[in-house]
Amino acid sequence: MVNDPAHLVVMGVSGSGKSTVAELLAARLRRPFAEADEFHPPENIDKMAAGEPLTDDDRWPWLRTMRDWLTAQSALHQPAIVTCSALRRVYRDVLREARGTVLFVHLSGDPALVGERIGDRSGHFMPASLLPSQYQTLEPLGTDERGVTVSVEGTPEEITTEVIDGLGLGAEPTSWPGGSQHGVD
Repeated sequence: MVNDPAHLVVMGVSGSGKSTVAELLAARLRRPFAEADEFHPPENIDKMAAGEPLTDDDRWPWLRTMRDWLTAQSALHQPAIVTCSALRRVYRDVLREARGTVLFVHLSGDPALVGERIGDRSGHFMPASLLPSQYQTLEPLGTDERGVTVSVEGTPEEITTEVIDGLGLGAEPTSWPGGSQHGVD
């Protein structure tokens, strides 16, 4: 539908700053925000906390729950923001099934920088030991996938501004104005 909202999925490996950037985007664009970790069943969290990577069988229900949350936001005519690693295209395909337009914001960074950030944070169940497996799994956005890729080397505020400008969301956050990055037309 033309009037369906444009949702943002802030994606990337653990430690890339998804939550920080998504919270800033939600505040600046006045959109509801959900953290992917909130959608994980306890079994997934226990598995990751033990240093065991999730399997696709672990991920499918989690991804469908996020897709359904985005669809529920569309029913309210509300563009929303969700964080999700969305490392593989097939995972993004599930999220793209949500009603409305789904745009991806890939936060991309050097493994050493991201690893340092993971080491500096506390209170998160994702150990730094799983970071190499995430980079091995990561499939960057394809040229036919709608969204932008932004480096995580700037400040969170700079990254947020780059996302908003890259997606053309500064003037009208509730519609999709077009652009030129990653299949944006």
